[in-house]
Formats: sequence, C-alpha cells, structure tokens
Amino acid sequence: MRARRTFFAALVCATVVALGAFMAYALGGDGLDAVDTVILAAFVITLPWSAVGFWNAAIGLLLMLRPGDPARHVMPALAHGARSTPVGARTAILVCTRNEDPHRVARNLDVLMAGLTACMPRDRVSVYLLSDTNRDEIGHEEERVVEALRARHAEGPRLVYRRRTENPGFKAGNIRDFCERWGRDHDFAVVLDADSVMSAETVAHLVRVMQADPTLGIAQTLVVGLPSASPFARVFQFGMRLGMRSYTLGSAWWQGDCGPYWGHNAIIRLAPFIEHCHLPRLPGTGPLSGWILSHDQVEAVLMRRAGFAVRVIPVEDGSWEENPPTLLEFIRRDLRWCQGNMQYWRLLGLPGLRPVSRFQLVLAILMFIGSPAWMLMIAAMALRDRLVDATGPAFRPEAGGWLLAIILTMVFAPKIASVVATILDARARREFGGLARFLPAVALETVFSTVLAPIMAVAHTVFLGGLALGRAIGWTTAVRDDHQVPLGAATRRLWVPTLAGAVMLSWFAYTMPGLVHLCLPVAVPLLACVPFAMLTASPALGRWMARAGVAATPDETTPAPELLRLGLPALEARWHAGEPTPATRQA
Repeated sequence: MRARRTFFAALVCATVVALGAFMAYALGGDGLDAVDTVILAAFVITLPWSAVGFWNAAIGLLLMLRPGDPARHVMPALAHGARSTPVGARTAILVCTRNEDPHRVARNLDVLMAGLTACMPRDRVSVYLLSDTNRDEIGHEEERVVEALRARHAEGPRLVYRRRTENPGFKAGNIRDFCERWGRDHDFAVVLDADSVMSAETVAHLVRVMQADPTLGIAQTLVVGLPSASPFARVFQFGMRLGMRSYTLGSAWWQGDCGPYWGHNAIIRLAPFIEHCHLPRLPGTGPLSGWILSHDQVEAVLMRRAGFAVRVIPVEDGSWEENPPTLLEFIRRDLRWCQGNMQYWRLLGLPGLRPVSRFQLVLAILMFIGSPAWMLMIAAMALRDRLVDATGPAFRPEAGGWLLAIILTMVFAPKIASVVATILDARARREFGGLARFLPAVALETVFSTVLAPIMAVAHTVFLGGLALGRAIGWTTAVRDDHQVPLGAATRRLWVPTLAGAVMLSWFAYTMPGLVHLCLPVAVPLLACVPFAMLTASPALGRWMARAGVAATPDETTPAPELLRLGLPALEARWHAGEPTPATRQA
C-alpha cells in the first residue's frame, strides 16, 4: 500500500504541477500581472480534486479491463464471504429517521425483514428504528407502522423502536444513543438511512466479510440510486452509475484500509466504534461550531486511527438509496454537506491520524472550495482589462483550447472510463438496455451535468460566503416524493444564479464582444436554471422517461426481486400491465 500511495501521490502532484505550469504559460503571453496571478492561484486550487478524480478513473478502468474480479483485487476479504459460511455474529440493523414518511420507511423495512427471516438466524439479527422525529403526528404514525411490522414478521428478527424528541448530535448522536443503550449486545451494526434499501443477502454477506476479517472496522457498500420517475433523479443517478464504479475502484486501489464511509448502507464493528469514534462537539458559536454535520468521514478516520481498516466494496449489487427528486432538493442536500465538510477545517489537527486520512479530509474540503475558485477565475478574467493595463489577450491562443480540452477530459474521466468499459462488455450493454439506449442516455447526461455544474458552483459560492458571515443551513428534512416545482418556488430559490448569468453575459457582450462565446457554457445554464428546475421536476415527463426507458439503469432493465416488491413508480411505469415481467438478476 505504501508503494501504491506513493505512486498515486506522484501522479497527482505531477498533474497539478504540469497543469499549473501550462496555465502560467497560457496566461503569460505578455507577462504575468496581478490579475493573472489571481487566476493562476484559483486554477491551482481546483486542480487536486480534478487530478484525483482523473487518476482514480484511469486506474479504475484498468482494473475493470483486467482479467478477474476487480472488486476482490482491491478488497481481498470479499473472497471470505461465501454463502456457506455460518452467520454467528450478533448484528443490529439501524434505520435512522427524522420526520420522514413512516409508510415509506416501513415499505423498505418490510422487504428487508422478510428477506432476513429467510437468510439469517432469528437470534443473530435485530432491527432498530431509531427515530429523531420531533413532530408528534409523525411519531404516532411511526408507532403504528412498527406495530404492524411486528405483527407481520412475528417469526422474523426482533424490531425495536426508539424515539428521541430532541436530536443532540444529529444522526451521529442518534447512533451514539443506540451504542450507549444496546451497543454492547451486538458485534456489528448495519447503518441505513430512511431512504436506504438493502437486500437481506447483502446484509448477510457484509456480516460474513466482517466475521472473516477481525481487523475490518467499517465496510462501505457502493450505493446506487433506486429507480426513479423523477427526471432530475433519473439522469443524475444514471451519471452516478457511470462514474462511481471506476472512481471507487481506483480510489480503493490506493486508499486500501483507509477507505471512505458515507454514513449509511455500511456495516461497522461496534466495539471499536463505541470506544474510538465518539465525535467531539466543536466549541464556539459560529456555523462551523457545535455538532458535526458530516460525521461519516470523521468516524472513518477515527476508526483507522484506532487500528481498524475502513474499506469500500466496489460492487453495484443489493444496496440502494433515493436521490433528491428535484434541483431544489439536491441543492439543499449539497449545501448541508458543504457546511459539514467545512467543519473539517477544525479537525485537520486531530492527533494520531494517518497521512491518508488527513488527505481525505483536505480533499473533502477542496470538493466545495473549488466552486468559489472557479467563480473567482471567471470574475478575474471578466475584469482583467479594467484592473490592469493589459496589452494582449488573456490567453495565448494556441494554449487556451488545449487547456480547456484537458480540463474537460479530467472532469468527465470517471464517466468516460465507465462508458468505455460498458461498450466493451456485452453483458453491461444489455443491462443498460443496449447501445441504442445507452449512448443517447450518455449524451443526455453530459448535457445535464454541463448545465448542473455552473448552477451548483454559484450555489456553493454564495453559501460559503454566507458561512463566512455566520449563516448556517443546519439539518433539514428532505422531500423525497416526486413533485412539480412551481415557477414562484424556483424563482425564489434560484434568482441569484439567474442574476449571475445575466450579469456575466451582459458584461462580456458589452466589454469583450469578440469573446462572448467563451462565457456561454457558464452563462446560459445559469440563465436557464429556473426552467431547468421546473422541467426536470415534471412528474409527467418522468413517467414518460420511465416508460420509454430513457436514462435507465440496470436496476430498471433487470430489477432485483427486492425492487419489484417495493412498488416503485418507475418500475410500475415501465413494467405495466400487458408487458412481461423482467427477468431478475437471481433468475
């Protein structure tokens, strides 16, 4: 692992240095002035995240193309999870919820508990519904659905319901409360969110892997999106399905036992978690103080500090989540993550962390810092002629185009890698519905992500500016049902990026009419963000896309039995009455 990490660090550092030097050359046609220096510094800030993503994807693609199972290559413990291995460990399944639709949570639990009855000993597994709901009407309904689940699965695993009306520590505090009450009664805990779905076979497999490797502290599954009838969620999770496997395989190759934990759809070893992963409350009163919002990666680095491995299982099977159905909900979730990741600034000095763990915290910060860096670059380019006495163009003409092509290749590398691997694999092509459906979906997702990127960059920039002034977002309840976004709601939430696009386009047209085409890839998506939010939230459009198989993932073309039993609108729209039921993966 030391050799792999050294090699990967050398690749990333060489890429950052080379591209930084190329940018300096591109900017230095008439010498580097003060504005050029600002542009260069902002550009360099964006490079580590892009370079890591590119090399993760490149390594991941090589692993996918080599003979053998790439997942076992990066996580050898998978070989010990055979179905014939007895399940002897005591496992708790933790479902964390706060003000969620109890019937949606019960739907997911119903399928899981039915499967657990068939594949795990009843006395070896318990299910805990850990509620932080502070609305009494939802709390009472939670109690009713729990009683119904207990009656329906009387011969299955024990179901425990606990409700906190206050939620100190947020989700991490919810799990900590479980640890203090019941943690010593169990060996492992499988952590699920309210929108998580996991097959019982996957749960049993995780338990067997943990049993086989006593040094393993956390095993994180590769989570994919549930089939959705929301246009936004469909296209977004199609892109995630493309990019995640190559990226995760590549990162697992060099991270090894210092892997990620995403806070859900994972199994943890409870004894070291209880002893070593208690999160501090950050002192102070500002938005980066108090309880830690993005608790997961912190718990991962603390588990690794304690001497236990944290690994990701890069296999897209049996582990799902729901993605936000609209742009507005997606922005809300992303900004909460942004605030939580900014709290990592105050944790970089934790004693005893592994170097890779500190780098992971830095990378999590750079994921969001890159947005204001890009916005600063654009602003500096637009104002360059007003701030300095420039005698020539901002970029050398022979260098600017090449630099843009390189950056776009790096940004899209994880998806490019998976597209290549899918085209070369007959089974993968069939799972995506064939090339006739796959390639148009790739083109659609490329346009979608190109529009989404500048919108999110402005949202991150404005939010980080608010954080600096003391404004925080906190932990809010997600809206998970498909729903239309009205014009008024879209305008109220998105007037800032719309205004930014209008100002950018007007400024370039007025001051640099010959270069106005350079701002169009950013300005046009910003100007279109309100209709984009409304269109991608349209339930009617989503139902049509589901019926037609537009941006369909393998979970729609060959759905697992658990998904068919959930009654998901996307699957019902596609496999409606009169059409044959699709062959499942197990069949």
